Amino acid sequence: MSVVMRAREPLPMRPRGLPQPANAVGDGRKNRTDDDGMAEIQAISGLRNEVEILERAKARLKAQLGQDIFASWFERMKIDEVSKGLVRLSVPTAFLKTWINSHYSDVLLAIFAEEVPGTLKVDIAVRSAIRSQAAAAARELALVASAAAAAEHKGQATGAPAPANQSTVPAFDAGPRERAGSPAGPHSGNGFGSPLDNRYVFDTFVEGASNRVALAAARAIAENGPQSVRFNPLFVHANVGLGKTHLLQAIANAATRRADQPRVVYLTAEYFMWRFATAIRDNQALDFKENLRGIDILIIDDMQFLQGKSIQQEFCHLLNALIDSARQVIVAADRPAFELESLDARVRSRLAGGVAIEMAAPDFEMRKEILTTRTAALKLEDPSFAIDDKVVDTIARRVIGSGRDLEGAFNQIAFRHAVGQPLSADHLDDLLNSLTRTNGEKRIRIEDILKFVSRHYNISRTDILSARRTRTIVRPRQIAMYLAKTMTPRSLPEIGRRFGGRDHTTVLHAVRKIEGERAKDEKLGEELDLIRRMIEE
Repeated sequence: MSVVMRAREPLPMRPRGLPQPANAVGDGRKNRTDDDGMAEIQAISGLRNEVEILERAKARLKAQLGQDIFASWFERMKIDEVSKGLVRLSVPTAFLKTWINSHYSDVLLAIFAEEVPGTLKVDIAVRSAIRSQAAAAARELALVASAAAAAEHKGQATGAPAPANQSTVPAFDAGPRERAGSPAGPHSGNGFGSPLDNRYVFDTFVEGASNRVALAAARAIAENGPQSVRFNPLFVHANVGLGKTHLLQAIANAATRRADQPRVVYLTAEYFMWRFATAIRDNQALDFKENLRGIDILIIDDMQFLQGKSIQQEFCHLLNALIDSARQVIVAADRPAFELESLDARVRSRLAGGVAIEMAAPDFEMRKEILTTRTAALKLEDPSFAIDDKVVDTIARRVIGSGRDLEGAFNQIAFRHAVGQPLSADHLDDLLNSLTRTNGEKRIRIEDILKFVSRHYNISRTDILSARRTRTIVRPRQIAMYLAKTMTPRSLPEIGRRFGGRDHTTVLHAVRKIEGERAKDEKLGEELDLIRRMIEE
């Protein structure tokens, strides 16, 4: 959060119970310099307290509303000011502000009233993404393309949430920057959908064992005519940074260039929600529906962010109408359909009834190819740029997460080259240690826990989720709940929903019971450690 100090503005009010900085109040006999120094200490301490307040409030929101809702609406929320009776927050888009004010204003007020006693109002504003991006560009020696700020400015001016694909152009991108973010063609929805990035095409998509099936399905869809829909709906799921958006936009870019000129619309889930809410507000809901039902290929990205009962119902109707009329639908999310807990059951069922393909993390050879491709592309812009083959091998061997992690490592090296400070062997080792510490941990899913617990106790997943109360079922169920709480960031209500729609108090009872027994039963402790190791491997 950027901070601008202004003269004669009152300092933010310190929440009750938090310590005042030493010597915060002058006795009138100190000189002007001392007073200024004390004021600066006060301001810095106040800002630190505001950050702590926000973190505590976010933790309570996550526990109360669940991880999915928190990630969709509150993860990007920041605190701007805490003053007498008022807490000012900011979010990046007008849509988020409207949605939070409409659905969660009472929840926010209740939480901040407890965190900051005396709070009477919580105000939410839309922060300027342009200012923050300009500051970031200055810090990185103006290497970030100015086109990114222009794209952000356009999104802010319309009040629309910035589409996920309309991201900043990487500082060391290999393609011509004037093309990035431009519409793919005249038949890409006539401006209805999110803009396409012309860099995201099949030719620049690195193929490997982890994404070969998804790529083959994507090519088949992009190349087929409107009467030969074979995979419908196509549901692609993968963790962040593994190429879902690239693949979806490659489909759109290729399809818009077909001879039959299909009508293609690419939308992020957040952008779909904003368009739907705007259409209802402007009494244009019918036009909105007709526009979408008249297209040939619908592509929805980041499906996990689709929230709201009425919006999900409308999306379900749209999905049914398009599929029933042999129109192609492609959807992507960061998890399998059955794990999209916030989605309507009918939408999950429709997605599960199509072709579901998972994209996994790239293997060693694929990581090497990604780095080699990026090196060759940058060399076209800067012939003096080069990376030793041993460095490529080292990065590919050490950075085992997503393609985005590799991109980060590559950009660090390219940045150092651009400013005339190449990475030494020690600096490279420090960089890779940092990246592997941050991204090396495996993401544990509740589904993984259910699979290994049911296998260990020789019962079915259905048994664990059922209402059966026999000891042979209850015990493994409680152990699975305990592991879900200790091995995942999921809240108690979320875990309860995943375990057959149980109440959070049932989960809490199971966790406390297993914790208590583990302290007294050495054999149980060894059993839990064994299951945990199997899950983590």
